Amino acid sequence: MIGKVLVANRGEVALRVVRACRELGIRSVAVYSTADADSLHCALADEAICIGPPPAAGSYLNEAAIISAAELAGADAIHPGYGFLAENARFAEICERVGIKFVGPASRTIARMGDKSAARHAAEAAGVPITPGSDGLCESAAEVKRVGAELGYPLVIKASAGGGGKGMRVVRSEAEVAEAFTAASREAGAAFGDGAVYVERYLEKLRHVEVQVLADSSGTAVTFPERDCSIQRRYQKLLEESPAPGLPAEAREGMMGAATALVESLEYEGAGTVEFVYAEGEFYFIEMNTRLQVEHPVTEMVSGVDIVAEQLKVASGEPLVVPKYVGTPEGHAIEFRINAEDPKRNFLPQAGLVEFYNPPGGPGVRVDSHLYAGYRVPPYYDSLLAKLIVYAADREAAIRRGARALDEFAILGLETTLPLQLAILEDEEFRRGGVTTSFLAGRELRSDEGGLLRLAALGAPAA
Repeated sequence: MIGKVLVANRGEVALRVVRACRELGIRSVAVYSTADADSLHCALADEAICIGPPPAAGSYLNEAAIISAAELAGADAIHPGYGFLAENARFAEICERVGIKFVGPASRTIARMGDKSAARHAAEAAGVPITPGSDGLCESAAEVKRVGAELGYPLVIKASAGGGGKGMRVVRSEAEVAEAFTAASREAGAAFGDGAVYVERYLEKLRHVEVQVLADSSGTAVTFPERDCSIQRRYQKLLEESPAPGLPAEAREGMMGAATALVESLEYEGAGTVEFVYAEGEFYFIEMNTRLQVEHPVTEMVSGVDIVAEQLKVASGEPLVVPKYVGTPEGHAIEFRINAEDPKRNFLPQAGLVEFYNPPGGPGVRVDSHLYAGYRVPPYYDSLLAKLIVYAADREAAIRRGARALDEFAILGLETTLPLQLAILEDEEFRRGGVTTSFLAGRELRSDEGGLLRLAALGAPAA
């Protein structure tokens, strides 16, 4: 077993890894910027080392500082969490070269699947269906137009590197191509240092469904039931649930089989997620995240498997002991991302003092968060404050439990997405399982005379 792990992250995910280490008897080392000196992950880790100033480029993205901290502390492994350096192939390679175990797949795998165009080819070679699109990168608007002439419109131009909706533009006619190509390439270059783009057919009214995988160094791969991540804002997930409501059994079996085939073809090691879009009864591969996902607790709740603990065991060279095929999930779980954003002001990011903090409790309720009363949310990082995960025997009961827990959840001092999450649960279409990636695009958060916040169709009077 690994003896000491440096957690190269912050916030709730750093706390999640620290807790898993403690339960496994592994010593943990927290790293922090000067803005995070009072963060809970520093208090609960066995050691804490400052790695730089508040901006992420000088701290959590500072590869030299993190490696130096690991060597100073005598850590024999680094867990990257998610975000920051979690899918940075160069950082993983540095870890390999200096003899520190990177808790994740090999650097060559991260590099291959981090290039979305290359990932499409890898999926296709493994027999996984891919969305119709360009055969490789498109280096000019003229190449995009040739794809449009072949496949028809609408198309989506996508950055080959990175994610989170950056470097992405939908084009509905040839006349829009030139401007969209330039904008997508420029945005991708600014965000990821790589302006390369490729093109896919844009599918309307689609669902975003993903499959969690785990694999060990012996080639054993475990595939978990799917998560539906269709409720999004700005291409960022806001609510996730498992199983996906109303997904046909054949689609579930097909996605799980495709994910297994891809993982085995890659000789993958560690945790990862294979992401698909589902539309008109068909599913297509879109990308693979070679890391732990923000929404991994949803799968943990319906499977009973501690995914972070399994990551650490695999990194230690232990074989997976969970069933090779987990099958249909037991019960239903929903995760709500609670962000420091004002949904009434176009999700304007928030920062400031948490004046009061009251997380919910009770049966089937889990809260992953680094907050406490008196904590000051810094303005430098991702807006995620907490994840509320609820579990119940079925979806209807999980929705009721989620509404109760959200109603109990209090974070005072700054605006959050708590009222939006409650409004989503009250929406009749959501309750029917009618979720697509355009769900929030057709609604807005409004306030009635009593001050209650709720979703209303755009252009329609508030309920």
